Amino acid sequence: MRLFGLGSRAESRRIADILRAETVGGALLLAGALLGMLWANSPWAHGYEALRSFELGPAALHLRLDLATWAADGLLAVFFFVAGLELKREFTAGDLRDPRRAAVPVAAALGGVLVPAVAYLVTISLAGAADAGRGWAIPTATDIAFALAVLAVIGRHLPAALRTFLLTLAVVDDLLAILIIAVFYTEHLAPLPLLGTAVPLAVFSVLVRRGVRAWWLLLPLAALTWALVHASGVHATVAGVLLGFAVPARADASVAEHFEHRFRPLSAGVAVPVFAFLSAGVTIGGVDGLSRALTDPVAVGVVAGLVLGKPLGVMAATWLVSRLTHAELDENLAWVDVAGLALLAGIGFTVSLLIGELAFGAGSERDAYVKIAVLAGSLTAALLAAVVLRLRNNAYRRIEQAQAAQAATDS
Repeated sequence: MRLFGLGSRAESRRIADILRAETVGGALLLAGALLGMLWANSPWAHGYEALRSFELGPAALHLRLDLATWAADGLLAVFFFVAGLELKREFTAGDLRDPRRAAVPVAAALGGVLVPAVAYLVTISLAGAADAGRGWAIPTATDIAFALAVLAVIGRHLPAALRTFLLTLAVVDDLLAILIIAVFYTEHLAPLPLLGTAVPLAVFSVLVRRGVRAWWLLLPLAALTWALVHASGVHATVAGVLLGFAVPARADASVAEHFEHRFRPLSAGVAVPVFAFLSAGVTIGGVDGLSRALTDPVAVGVVAGLVLGKPLGVMAATWLVSRLTHAELDENLAWVDVAGLALLAGIGFTVSLLIGELAFGAGSERDAYVKIAVLAGSLTAALLAAVVLRLRNNAYRRIEQAQAAQAATDS
């Protein structure tokens, strides 16, 4: 099946290969968010809101949803499906298969969830806004696409172990975020649709385990699984993870690797940028509006969680587990490298925006403040990480040049 159904097969493959590049995915995410922000603050802002609120879908199946909801519930399910595939592959054939090797980044992910949540809660408590506690999970998520894109741009000479550390941290972080969404942001649970999810999911699992790859057979089952999860009251993106985990993964070529190869361009090129476009557009209201938004206790808590809580949590957990257990930091990494990565983990874009909408309601005043805070916090974290990692990248480049010169002299 050709990508987007357009162009020749060779052109579709070339476009898909481009979209698999981490830098491209991150750039499209930022472009989508920036376009939404610019449109929402332009003289044509009413057109943006009309687009977000445009409804489509079968009302008889309770799927008459606006485009913003379709993006958050539907398109992000594709993103989480790819994340689920990546998680499954890491658990069965990747770095998470070896507990000792995975212990440090897994602990870093746990610290990177707990400390930002505490930082948020402490901040809003000090500001006398304890009623905003529902947003505690907003700064806990690390955006895989954004963070890896920044690392790919500035870290051409950094050790490969740094990317592996970040990837492991981010996929575990995603799993924790999914659990948080399922447990803490499900208000009304309908048991029958949730139980019914098991039927199409089981059939899907049996087929993929037998090597079936026919989209016309698997897609209806995936859509039915998604619809039942949506009807149950659990956030529909959870269906993406369940489907991803149902796909078998092995060390050699597997169905999971095949699906990840196929769906990553759709996730990076369509699902995440469109969600960012439809979610990040918030009316700022000029300098006064920006100042009012960034001084709101919720916004301050989100920024504090992303910029301070994330790096502190990642660094503290990494240090503790490496000192108190037999797990060790990769020998190719220095602690200053981990510090740069910990700052990079403060990029909490996609899932943070989603949790903000779930916590305070899409379109609410506090949701608008959350969006501005997530953007500000993520960009601040990215800039701080870029400074540290660029310095480390230059240091590693000088080492490589010295080694190359020494090798040339010896030969």
